[in-house]
Amino acid sequence: MYTAQMRELIKKVEKTRPERLGVDFPRMTPEEREAVLSEYHPDYSDKGFRNIKVGVNKEAKLPKELADLIEAKSRLEKEKIDLNQIDYDVDVLIIGGGGSGAAAALEAKNNGAEVLIATKLRFGDANTMMAEGGIQAADKEDDSPARHYIDVIGGGHYGNKPELVHALVNDAPGIIHWLESLGVMFDKTEDGTMVTTHGGGTSRKRMHAAADYSGAEIMRTLRDEVHNKGVEVTEFSPAVELLLDSDGKAAGAVLYNLETEEYCVVRAKTVILATGGAGRLHYQGFPTSNHHGATADGLVMGYRAGAELIFADTIQYHPTGVAFPLQIFGALVTEKVRSLGATPINIDGEQFVFPLETRDVEAAAIIRECYGRHKGIKTSTGSLGVWLDTPLIELIHGKGTIEKRLPAMYRQYKRFGIDMGTEPILVYPTLHYQNGGLLINEHGQTKVENLYVVGEAAGGIHGRNRLMGNSLLDILVFGRRAGIHASQKTKDITVKELSLEHVDFYHKSLSENAVQTDRVSPMLLPHYTHGREA
Repeated sequence: MYTAQMRELIKKVEKTRPERLGVDFPRMTPEEREAVLSEYHPDYSDKGFRNIKVGVNKEAKLPKELADLIEAKSRLEKEKIDLNQIDYDVDVLIIGGGGSGAAAALEAKNNGAEVLIATKLRFGDANTMMAEGGIQAADKEDDSPARHYIDVIGGGHYGNKPELVHALVNDAPGIIHWLESLGVMFDKTEDGTMVTTHGGGTSRKRMHAAADYSGAEIMRTLRDEVHNKGVEVTEFSPAVELLLDSDGKAAGAVLYNLETEEYCVVRAKTVILATGGAGRLHYQGFPTSNHHGATADGLVMGYRAGAELIFADTIQYHPTGVAFPLQIFGALVTEKVRSLGATPINIDGEQFVFPLETRDVEAAAIIRECYGRHKGIKTSTGSLGVWLDTPLIELIHGKGTIEKRLPAMYRQYKRFGIDMGTEPILVYPTLHYQNGGLLINEHGQTKVENLYVVGEAAGGIHGRNRLMGNSLLDILVFGRRAGIHASQKTKDITVKELSLEHVDFYHKSLSENAVQTDRVSPMLLPHYTHGREA
């Protein structure tokens, strides 16, 4: 698959490999980190952002692509909706079928609540399924939740909500125990000890994994458990608008069946948004590692209903997305590859950054190498990237390590004639994660009564940058917390008359603030053809 020119460049990587083996590349100083971020990280470039004119975060800076969806009209055809015709009447409505939604459903069901999961695609079609590297938890003797807390706060540039980080790290060991009790097969040594590794920005080895398909293994287990518990799931039925009651409290949602093109009214005492991220908006033209449903739907609906955004201007560009071959361009190359010893190398065969800086710093350093220092490698399709020297893993840990510890990735590259054990791979940052979202408290509650948000749509947990392994953790910590709290709360709730007046009010606000638009949102599905939108 590599061209003759690429293979000539690989010889430079091989030439410097002996002198790099076993030598620790120096970490950046705080001043160096700030310098590379401010000059090369996409979040620090004003060209990708604008201020919005409406809503509770009026004048806030958002990515332009998200701002366009926030400042859009509802896609709901109100004349086709009869709010007196209730199709589902439940205690807890969960919108989204990924890991956070499944975790919330299990706890709500265990609390005796009547639960409905409504998901845009199939149950399990979510970024959870695509997570590779692992899940953090401080459960080893030389570690503690306090150390985990410090790492999370530092990685988030000290902007995290402390109470959310406290919940995250203290619940973490219990999450690992819970997952194992449900049947998740974590990597272990022969004596049963869990294998843990470092992630970028972590001070201890606390990354638990199931090879390099950790998210798929977790999602498989949760999905089976949801079905076993008898939770009702409606697939291919995205929410297109939240419902409030006459007191302005969350009271359900309007779903849209993608197959029959019919609307469906769900009345619920509490609503949990678990709609995931925004990668398919392709901020600033970046490729993405996200699944096709990640179009910021929850942010749009929640904001329109009055929930507050936080850190929505901070996006995580995973340092190592696939730069070549084109068939898997933008797909995730898990951080676990670097934690096992692979290092980023430029066109001259030089290592230019410590491999486990925090993700924002690592990504900015790679962008600098390609566009600032002009030492990137041009692929046969014209894109730029840097080498990730994966053969180092085999030299450090022994032949066969990649196939054993990274089987999915090894097979993926072998399909295109590339052997990670003997050849480096080409990588470049890919749009990976929405650091911010709708502001929540430690129970997953928003400022809209009876509305909860969990998973990637929630904001405040990770501050302005997330560390590896804390996403699979947060979806479960706050999914479970929200499921427990929301189901308990339903016992004291009587839903009043359903209303869509907040949508009319939002449309009026658009007009009053001189926002003239024919756009509609939520997007639901990405559009990859000119002039067409799902």
